[in-house]
Parts: sequence; C-alpha cells; structure tokens
Amino acid sequence: MRNFTNVHDIGPLDAAVREALEVKNNRFAYKHLGQDKTLLMIFFNSSLRTRLSTQKAAMNLGMNVMVLDINQGAWKLETERGVIMDGDKPEHLLEAIPVMGCYCDVIGVRSFAQFQSKEDDYQEKILNQFIRYSGRPVFSMEAATRHPLQSFADLITIEEHKTVERPKVVMTWAPHPKALPQAVPNSFAEWMNATDYDFVITHPHGYELDPKFVGNARVEYDQDKALQGADFVYAKNWSAYADPNYGKVISTDRSWTVTAEKMALTNNAFFMHCLPVRRNMIVSDDVIESPRSLVIPEAANREISAEVVLKRILESLDK
Repeated sequence: MRNFTNVHDIGPLDAAVREALEVKNNRFAYKHLGQDKTLLMIFFNSSLRTRLSTQKAAMNLGMNVMVLDINQGAWKLETERGVIMDGDKPEHLLEAIPVMGCYCDVIGVRSFAQFQSKEDDYQEKILNQFIRYSGRPVFSMEAATRHPLQSFADLITIEEHKTVERPKVVMTWAPHPKALPQAVPNSFAEWMNATDYDFVITHPHGYELDPKFVGNARVEYDQDKALQGADFVYAKNWSAYADPNYGKVISTDRSWTVTAEKMALTNNAFFMHCLPVRRNMIVSDDVIESPRSLVIPEAANREISAEVVLKRILESLDK
C-alpha cells in the first residue's frame, strides 16, 4: 500500500481488522520496519488524537517523526496556481511539497474543507497535490471529504464490541453551533457500507450527504425510528452538503441531541463519537459517561489504525 486516503486502499476489511488486533496485541513487533525511516506529519488544521496517536504509532514502528504546523511553525502557503503572490503567503505549496519530500520517507497530511468551493473541497486539491508532487507515500490524517484513520479505528472498535454477527449501526446527525465538515460522516458511511452491517443514517431534511458516500445505507429522517433496535449509535454533526447551503448550519434542533431517552430506544446500544464532542449539544453527560460509551476505547484504537497503515506503507517501501 503506497497511499492511504479511503477504505478502498486498505483492501479486505476482515484481513485489516485481523492485522489490527495482532498489532494491538504486540505494538512493537514490527519496530524493525521503521528503523532509519522518517515520518513527516503536516497539519493545516488543529489536532489532538490524530497528532498523538499517529506519532505514537510511528514510534511503535521505530520511525523518526517530524511535525510541521502550517501557518504556525512555517510560512503561510499559497495553494492556487496563477495567483500573484503579493499577499501574506510567501511560499507556494508546489515548491514546499517537493522540498518536504526531500526530508522524509512518508508524509501524513491533515487539511480540512475550506467551505469556499465545494468543487475544490471534494476534489481534495491539497491532499492530491502532496500525492502528486512529494515523491513519497502519503496518507490522510483527515482531508476535506474523508477521515479514514478515524473510520478504521471505528471499525476496529465495533468488531471488538459487537455481540451479533450483523449489528445495526446508526449514524445520527446531532446539533452543533459551528459549521463542521462532512469528512467524518462521509468516511464512516463509506467504511460501514463496505461491511455487511445493517447501516442506517438519520438526519434532518437538508443534511443529506453526497450520495456517493451514502451508498446503500438506509436514510431515515425520523431519529427515534432510526434508533429502534440499534446496537451502535454513532453521533456526529456535519454542515449542509447540498447547494446553496454547502458548508452552512441550517439547524441546531436540540431534539436531535443523543440523550438517555434516545438511547432507551435502542438495543442497549453502545455510544460512539470521534471526539472532540460538545456535551449537551451532541450528547448528554449521562450518555457519554455511561458504561456503554466507547469514546475512549475508540480514541485508543486510533493508535492501532495508524500503526497498521504505517506498517503497510513501510512494507511497501521494502519491496
């Protein structure tokens, strides 16, 4: 595996999960793979779990790690061709990317949707420029349209905790005061559609996701109906996808907050969220603090998903 940006790059999911559980059982078994190899982690946006878990995964594999925060610890970078660079961006990404590639063996990139152009966001211009111009394997640490490391960790977590072969997994929209990207829900939907789970997406009218990510999932506009019989409830906010409201908040309806009353409709479901989470907007205190909350094990599995991805990339370098 040279690059990792979506579920299709990881191959058969049953094999990926088996490998993840083997890695989790012995995180340092493949330390030889990363010896004398350097990972460069590039952040255009803030991070807590992704930064720490990916750096830890690389260290488990014996890698050297460099972290670069664009717009904080580096020059501001221009991303568009044809621009007269007479503003506050003294360096262009097209020079910066190959330079970065000179100093490392693998590159991780985190770059959110900008909400200025849906076309630019959904073409993943920044991530794809790194793949095209760096000369190095590249993996996504969350891009404009997907967050595959998170979704892989979500899958591992579900597989570890499911009690039936084909669980019902419900992804529910929940209110949030800010406009958030569709990357996590897009990616979660893409990964769930690649399983044989009973997968349902529920959200208010106007929050429909890109059909290519919705895939074969059932879409239900009645949250209570969707939650009935659920084994896992994955809560997440996202802003509107459809024009003319792309990237906008069109509802903050608190009736969609995941509460104990909502969870009582389920099959004693586990609660999941990628974090960070706005308590009592997305989910009530009692739900996220309950014994059925998986937010901490889910976050812990971010180290494992990152290690499997880096392991496979390092193995490809030796071929």
